[in-house]
Amino acid sequence: MELSVDLLIVGAGPTGLFAAYYAGFRGLSMAVVDSLPEAGGQVTAMYPEKMIYDVGGFPAVRGRDLVKGLVEQAAQWQPTYLLGRKAEVLREGGDGLDVELDGGDVVHAKAVLVTAGIGEFTPRPLPAGDGWLGRGMVHFVPSLDAHAGQDVVVVGGGDSAFDWVLALHPVAESVTLVHRRAKFRAAESIVRQARELGVRLLTDAEVAELREDASGALCEVVVTAKDAEPVVLPAQAVVAALGFTADLGPIENWGLQIDHRAISVDSTMATARPRVYAAGDVAAYPGKVKLIATGFGEAATAVNNIAVELDPQAHLFPGHSSNVE
Repeated sequence: MELSVDLLIVGAGPTGLFAAYYAGFRGLSMAVVDSLPEAGGQVTAMYPEKMIYDVGGFPAVRGRDLVKGLVEQAAQWQPTYLLGRKAEVLREGGDGLDVELDGGDVVHAKAVLVTAGIGEFTPRPLPAGDGWLGRGMVHFVPSLDAHAGQDVVVVGGGDSAFDWVLALHPVAESVTLVHRRAKFRAAESIVRQARELGVRLLTDAEVAELREDASGALCEVVVTAKDAEPVVLPAQAVVAALGFTADLGPIENWGLQIDHRAISVDSTMATARPRVYAAGDVAAYPGKVKLIATGFGEAATAVNNIAVELDPQAHLFPGHSSNVE
């Protein structure tokens, strides 16, 4: 496959999806590539059911609903999605840039916008859960309904662990949180919510064993704690919310200025390499605040400057979308 577009967007999270909309608004053809099989980036992979409270215009919006709206917003410009594909090599190509994907396919683009978020992320493993992934143990919860009526054990002490506890509490038969330390990393406000709901919190404790029933399905979890007898909990699901490791993968070899897994940009969102821009959590500059709302603004800034770079006769500010009939 060889595809030619004005703009290749690397990363299909919220910032990348909004960039696809805005590129179409500026009259640019575009393709969006992402190593994940679905659009939405970290939101889809990690917290689709979580409520998001800091996106303008939404007092609260569920992660999956935000992604759905962004996909619909971009759809009017018919972006080409290359999902489940990894952008590996960036090189000069004719009047633009060639990006080689895993498998050898090449996308020729006049400009590239990197919206890769935190990059490729790998969940930290639960030692006792070896061999259980997909058999009752998960790292994220794509659907709360899948755990309706189940006994669920959540492992971890950070914000994500407590987010899953609070989200699962109304639908599960029971929710128990296990954390290997006495102190939680999560915000005190959500820890307090969990306590007020009566969620069982086992601290200074670790999941030592996952047990199966006669059919091979998860049925119990054995928890060991300091100076206490092991506790056996009923469990049809374990959520291992132990955090993750992340890196930019092949992007680190693209000749960009990278600091602490982020790409340095100027006020136009341009990187150190011509015709390569970055926006969203992957972009770094003094005073940066990592919010989805910030990424939306950076995407618009990047695309407007890309439009002028590709056509010097174009205006940097195209007018408000509300004025377009």
